[in-house]
Amino acid sequence: LVDAEFYDNVIFHRVIAGFMIQTGGFDKDMQYRDSERTIVNESPNGLFNKRGYLAMARTSDPDSASSQFFINVSNNSSLNARGGRAGYAVFGKVIEGYDVVEDIELSDTTGKPGISEAVPDIPIVILRARRL
Repeated sequence: LVDAEFYDNVIFHRVIAGFMIQTGGFDKDMQYRDSERTIVNESPNGLFNKRGYLAMARTSDPDSASSQFFINVSNNSSLNARGGRAGYAVFGKVIEGYDVVEDIELSDTTGKPGISEAVPDIPIVILRARRL
């Protein structure tokens, strides 16, 4: 998705202080984006939903993750796989610029029906995402 420039101009559309910040589902005009492809849930991969770690967002179907992901802003052990129950698959970690994550986390938010209960009042846009 990064190579296809899917994440260019997407917003953080769900920001919950003390929990996580989520992106990958809506553009700056609040138009829904979906990759239409899903991944097999890899939550038992040995990585955990800890502060600063990225994980795939999904519905109640464990294998429904597509383009949306979130950054944990605290240790969220309740999102980890446990006892045969699927968790949220962790796939990365913020290694630089965590102060930006904290700024996003502390954004003022408003509920927008059909989108999120916590959309930042001022859009926070990923202008461009590229593989390094």
